[in-house]
Amino acid sequence: MIRFTRPVRWVHHATALLMLICLVTAAVLYVPALEETVGRRHLIRLIHVYAGFGLPVPALLGWASRAFRDDLRRLNRFSPADWEWLRGKDRRATVRGRGIHPVGKYNAGQKLNAAFAGGAILVMLGTGAVLTFPHRWPDSLRAGATFVHDWLFFAIFVVVAGHLYYALRDPGSLSGMFRGHVRRDWAARHHVAWLDETDEREPRDRVAGKS
Repeated sequence: MIRFTRPVRWVHHATALLMLICLVTAAVLYVPALEETVGRRHLIRLIHVYAGFGLPVPALLGWASRAFRDDLRRLNRFSPADWEWLRGKDRRATVRGRGIHPVGKYNAGQKLNAAFAGGAILVMLGTGAVLTFPHRWPDSLRAGATFVHDWLFFAIFVVVAGHLYYALRDPGSLSGMFRGHVRRDWAARHHVAWLDETDEREPRDRVAGKS
């Protein structure tokens, strides 16, 4: 069954690539040992700046896709079931092959991760603009921007590492993001409410297509 359309996957992959470039170049700029090994500080800084300012571009282009806008609406909705999923210790428990929590297309962890990523991109973009064009701002603002930019880098690194860890542990999730399709049994275990919603919508879509 289809989980992600091509535009949605493109936005994810492009954003992930730009984020990884930012993290790697930031590590080279911040860690003296890496900087000495790689060298070419000016080039690394230039790549970092361009990748950073490019981070919002995939999402802005993806806004033209109805599927992408629909996914954003889903990510922006936090239901009582999401809070129950967060508090529960049996998130992966199933009964007859179906998850016991009515998880939609995205679970609460994925929604929180998306919210953090979106907010972090905006904050890094703002503080990065101050650091890239420092002469336009007072010293106090530059100092604050440097502090926020540096420490948020570490937070993003931890969150991205956690995101990759959980993604690599779940072949079904990787298949959905790279191929666009997932198995029904995987959806039943991890996103049972989304599976039921999809099954209910497909007959209506077929009828609408014939009319």
